[in-house]
Amino acid sequence: MITLKGENIYLRALEPEDLEFIHAIENDESIWEISNTNTPYSKFLIKQYLDHAHKDIFEVKQLRLVISDYDNVALGMIDLFDFDFKHRRAGVGVLVKEPHDRLKGYGREALKLLIDYSFTQLDLHQLYCNISEENDASVKLFSNQGFKKIGLKKDWNYVNGSFKNEYLFQLIKN
Repeated sequence: MITLKGENIYLRALEPEDLEFIHAIENDESIWEISNTNTPYSKFLIKQYLDHAHKDIFEVKQLRLVISDYDNVALGMIDLFDFDFKHRRAGVGVLVKEPHDRLKGYGREALKLLIDYSFTQLDLHQLYCNISEENDASVKLFSNQGFKKIGLKKDWNYVNGSFKNEYLFQLIKN
C-alpha cells in the first residue's frame, strides 16, 4: 500500500493556507544557498504559485509537498523537481524550516516516504540531489537513505563572494 504517512510526520499537498509558511521559507536568506534563491518573493507571486499548485506533476514537472506533524504543524517542504517521465528520473530537495526541528528525523522520514512514492507510484527509475560540499547534515541524510555520491562539481555555486563545490548524489531503484 502506498502512503505518504509516516510514524511522526506525513506529506501533504500545498494549500492556500500555506501562504505565510512558504513566504517565510522563500524569504529566509539563511537558506537561499540551499534553494539557489537570489531574490525575495512577494506574497502575490507565492499566491499565484499556490493557485497553480494543484497541477499534475506530468504537466509542471515538479511536485512540492509540505512536511507536517500529526498536530498539523507545517515543519518543512520536500520537492521533486526536473521531473523527467521519459527517462524516469527527478531531483529531490528537502528542508526542515526551523533549526530546532532539525536533526529530529523529520527530514529522514519525509525523504523515505518520498523515495517510496517516487519508485512505486510514479514508477521512477532514479532520484538525484545536489548538495553543497559543506552541508554535512544533508550528505549524511541522503547517504543514509541509499543515495551514492557520484561526482563533485568544482566551483559550482557562487555564494557570498566565493565559489563552492557541490556533490551530485544518485539513488537508482533496485
